[in-house]
Amino acid sequence: MRIAAPLLALALGGCMVGPNYRPPETVTPAHYGEAVPDQATLPGGRIDGWWRVYQDPELDRLVDDALASNLDVKTAAARIAAARAQERIARAALLPSANADGQVQSQRFSKNAGLSSLASAFGGGASGGQAGGGGIALPGGFITTYSAGFDASWELDIFGGARRGIQSARARTEAAVWNGRDAQVSLVAELVDDYFQVRLAQAREALTRAEVDRQARNLGIAEKSTMVGLVPEGDTIRQRAQLAVAQASIEPIVAEGKSEMHAIAVLLARTPDSLILELSRPGAALPTPPMVPPGLPSDLLRRRPDIRAAERNLAAATADIGVATADLYPRISLTGVADLISTSLATLFSGDSIQAMGAAKATFPILDFGHRRGVVAQRKAAADEAYFDYQQTVLEAFKDVEDALVRIRAERQRNAQLRGGVADAERGLAAVNARYRTGLVDLTAVLDAQQSVLQDRDQLAQSDAQLRRDLVSLYKALGGGWEGMPAINDDASAAAAYELPRQKK
Repeated sequence: MRIAAPLLALALGGCMVGPNYRPPETVTPAHYGEAVPDQATLPGGRIDGWWRVYQDPELDRLVDDALASNLDVKTAAARIAAARAQERIARAALLPSANADGQVQSQRFSKNAGLSSLASAFGGGASGGQAGGGGIALPGGFITTYSAGFDASWELDIFGGARRGIQSARARTEAAVWNGRDAQVSLVAELVDDYFQVRLAQAREALTRAEVDRQARNLGIAEKSTMVGLVPEGDTIRQRAQLAVAQASIEPIVAEGKSEMHAIAVLLARTPDSLILELSRPGAALPTPPMVPPGLPSDLLRRRPDIRAAERNLAAATADIGVATADLYPRISLTGVADLISTSLATLFSGDSIQAMGAAKATFPILDFGHRRGVVAQRKAAADEAYFDYQQTVLEAFKDVEDALVRIRAERQRNAQLRGGVADAERGLAAVNARYRTGLVDLTAVLDAQQSVLQDRDQLAQSDAQLRRDLVSLYKALGGGWEGMPAINDDASAAAAYELPRQKK
């Protein structure tokens, strides 16, 4: 006990070689270049559940289902579980290990061994019988030995290699958690984007079908007018041709919408066709959500899960240097073995059956032709790589926000222009129809005006959808509101998959 206490203090409180981790200092701009001036100084507001601003129950349900069942999120959960297990392994390296064992050994001696006189001298038993109290058997006899005991070993962490390993494992667990959050953010953004594409396809289909119905009615009127000689046959042919073009554009739009439905189903870990019936019912018109204040660029460093994960990977890589550096120094380990050995169960647990051994071992690295130092250099290079990856991740995050803000500003201007263009095209169509009814223009002018209105409405519908998609990109670039998402369950939910199936009798 006098020796064990100092050794314990030395093992747990010794120095730790290798660099101590310090979070990297990152220079951030004062505000985003594309931010509206009165928003540039606003603190980053919480954007929990940002998809709920669209007030679409169907979208809310799909997001909730995806967060619970998506396979990428479950994969991230499995990686978190693996990282936590590795952390437990790293902690175990700091503590002693012990094993208990029990053994029964029976040995029969050869009759032709020629040891009869030696066995008799030591009081051996009769030939062919059990050994006597001296424990030596005659040729043809046998000895049964019983033993029970334990062994323990402990490598003292004098230079902190095990403690650095714990730091590394803990940082990688935290990185795995942030990677899981990033998977959730990406999942929600992708699902909402696909959902908007579905609604866009439905809006475009509705516009086209309404135009087809209108043109079909006009064709019926033109055909009757041609029969009585009021309208030239060429006008009817042109009307029929334009109707055919409008009808032909429907199916590609329907196919595009179904492809997006397939994508949503896969995100929910379902077969691609499982949501066709459910999502084919057109929903209510989606409102354009208010502009989210982007906040300060410095807020992005704590908001973005990928930045947090990159920072934790850098911390783990820094600790790995200490693990490798500790291998350059001597290692001291303690080993102890205690056994109870007897040829009889009756005396196995007596004091005379104790057999014990203790040892201390020191290992000094002398010659390895640069192997250990090569490992240290490798770990330092890996830490440099993690640092550069962190810096690149930060820059990419700033770029994502700036790009989203640029696209939103440009699309808002385009949307306003398209909205005005649709109003002008509708007024122009009304004027052309009036002139056509009085015979001032032919049918060609009417058909051109109708085609212009259809195209402008279609472009406006696509612009509305693009504006919503650009806002989704901004939400994702800002971190996606992971604070409001459910925690990732890293339990062994897939453990049943590893169980062997029971054989049928």
